[in-house]
Amino acid sequence: MSVPELRFNFGGLPEEYAALETARILIWPVPFEATTTFLKGTALGPHAIIEASRHLELYDEELEAEVYRLGIHTLPPAPVNAPIEETIERLYHEARRLLLTGKFLCTLGGEHSITSPIVRAVAEWYPDLTVLQLDAHADLRDHYDNTPYSHASVTARLVEICPVVQVGVRALSLEEARARRRLPVTTFFAKDLHDPREWIPQVLAALSPHVYLTIDVDGLDPSLIPATGTPEPGGLSWTETLHLIRQTAEQRTIVGMDVTELCPMPGHEASNFIVAKLIYKALGYIFRDDLPRESS
Repeated sequence: MSVPELRFNFGGLPEEYAALETARILIWPVPFEATTTFLKGTALGPHAIIEASRHLELYDEELEAEVYRLGIHTLPPAPVNAPIEETIERLYHEARRLLLTGKFLCTLGGEHSITSPIVRAVAEWYPDLTVLQLDAHADLRDHYDNTPYSHASVTARLVEICPVVQVGVRALSLEEARARRRLPVTTFFAKDLHDPREWIPQVLAALSPHVYLTIDVDGLDPSLIPATGTPEPGGLSWTETLHLIRQTAEQRTIVGMDVTELCPMPGHEASNFIVAKLIYKALGYIFRDDLPRESS
């Protein structure tokens, strides 16, 4: 699949706010797709998100601040044309290098398999790390389609690194249902998420002080984001998702994040824009205490 060349910075930011030297946030496009099993096109996700982000209103009325003034640098897309095992290893080493800059790393997939090498690098900095996974799928198959690095196996790889807390799951195999009972994974099934005042505190109680946030966009309901490879009805709403991320950022320290599995649909750019806005909102919550306010 041919991936278009990036023409813009995230948010369409001018160099004043997108320079690598002064930015506090890195946007890292990783247009990797090798194991998707239903709809194809996640390799186009990072490009679509960045293109759509040019149309964001950069003032956040909830936070009363302009998040972009922290500096958001958009990196060149990661090279991902090697065999999957080699690509996974390269992503790990590049994530380690980027973390050494001291900047916050926000990765744009691509398929969800990109998460495990990045978390592997982050966990070297934070031994008490927990992954907070928003996802429709348990992703706990040890192997799928003859590879342990399938997007259907990402959580099986993550729990080899650190505990995982899943939110919004509503699709899993018998194998995965059995596996989760013996693995360091806590699952909050979509069917049980009725009152956020009850389940969000339960999610937070399962998290360690340092959290890596991974968002598979199919964790949100497909009525909101239909442009994903394996949509499942009954997902998180926009408001629920924002409340969860904001409260996690307020009560824990989010030390890295990724957003994966956007599968752009021609004629339906709304999904691309919603994902871009979700990223911008999340960054605002994560950096809420450092944001330049309207009066500053």
